[in-house]
Amino acid sequence: MNKEIEEIIVKTFFEKRIQQRVLFELSSPQKRYDAFGRRNNFIRKELMLEIPKPNSDPEKIEKLLKKQGAGNLCYVITSAESDVDGKELPLIKALEDLIWSGLPFIISCIPNKLAYYQGEQAYGSPEKYILKRR
Repeated sequence: MNKEIEEIIVKTFFEKRIQQRVLFELSSPQKRYDAFGRRNNFIRKELMLEIPKPNSDPEKIEKLLKKQGAGNLCYVITSAESDVDGKELPLIKALEDLIWSGLPFIISCIPNKLAYYQGEQAYGSPEKYILKRR
């Protein structure tokens, strides 16, 4: 895990009032996987661009992110114990591994500018957003 990148991601995309709590949870092995549970309400709304449905094709989402400036590599933070959590991976691999999980996660394409966020699955497909700092 890269705490510096995770801090940049949290400070860029999460509302200020919740940032320290999320950073604490990410740094704690016992709390790490609670960091994104029910956090949809704490992502900065002005940075959220909803991806309209149908939105579960990893290749289409990769193309959307690349149009916004994403490269081939990304950094992943998930809400579940996973082989990809806290790792830098090819963007398409991260999307393919996580998009059907039903769990919340963030894929950071440019740590202080561009990310993909998938919310917690409730009924139907989870909400999916491009997070972009203008």
